[in-house]
Amino acid sequence: MGINITSKTDNELIAEFMNLRSTGLSIYKESDYKYHKSWDWLMPVVKKCFCTGDNTFEWDAIMDAMWTCDIKIVHNVVVEFINQHNKI
Repeated sequence: MGINITSKTDNELIAEFMNLRSTGLSIYKESDYKYHKSWDWLMPVVKKCFCTGDNTFEWDAIMDAMWTCDIKIVHNVVVEFINQHNKI
């Protein structure tokens, strides 16, 4: 009998960071999250990252990613920021 480990998707992690899932009243289903493909969804997350904590090294990583104009890179860096933030 194997161990069943449920891991969150990156978009689920972001949704929790943005408090979309905390009340259970979100109008979005998890399959509707578009953080990985829509700047309209991702930019409020970037803004919240900059308003969270005081680790300028992590902010620098986000700024560097933003300069690439590649949503996949920015998404990955934001996910890493949130993972680090959650460890605090």
